[in-house]
Amino acid sequence: MELLFAYLIIFAAISGALASDPDPLQDVCVADFASGVTVNGFACKDVANISAADFSFDGLAKAGVPNNSLGAVAAVATVNEIPGLNTMGLSLSRADFAPGGLIQPHTHPRATEMVFVLDGVLDVSFITTSNVLVSKTVKKGEIFVFPRGLTHFLKNNSDKPAAVLATFNSQLPGTQVIAQTLFAATPEVPDNVLTRAFQISTEEVDKIKSKLAPNKK
Repeated sequence: MELLFAYLIIFAAISGALASDPDPLQDVCVADFASGVTVNGFACKDVANISAADFSFDGLAKAGVPNNSLGAVAAVATVNEIPGLNTMGLSLSRADFAPGGLIQPHTHPRATEMVFVLDGVLDVSFITTSNVLVSKTVKKGEIFVFPRGLTHFLKNNSDKPAAVLATFNSQLPGTQVIAQTLFAATPEVPDNVLTRAFQISTEEVDKIKSKLAPNKK
């Protein structure tokens, strides 16, 4: 029994250490966006001023319209949309795909992502730091996990729409889209870095930049 108790204590300590966001130290800490205080998160509203509206959001209720060039659109429910998520270490998103739609390669530096397929069939993939591609075709009702910080993408290769609901173990997971990060940064990543990294010409770099950040070229 004592050994089991010790294992439980160790497991709890490890779980806490691996948590993406710090654990809350009070029942609620509704984000006070008007506060000038800078912390790792947001300052808390006075509890006397909170309401149910701080803990609710309907922005994921309806399917998005994926009418962009990628054929996919995402809506998020982070602490910015739900102030009551502050210090809770949790957020959600919804992505809707047209046939052939793509959520392009990206990372979430502050969170692991778990997706639940609401409708359709999707090919999902992530790439390890050893450059191993891990891929699977998932359908309605199935789940797939993208480990924290690893590059991943989702593609609808079917001829029917698809949708997923994603959960993150961070109130603000952050998103870095690989192409935009490298070719549409401000200030710009130097051309001589991009040409050497990708083994392409300056003309090709300019062409990519003109498509991803047309106001720059």
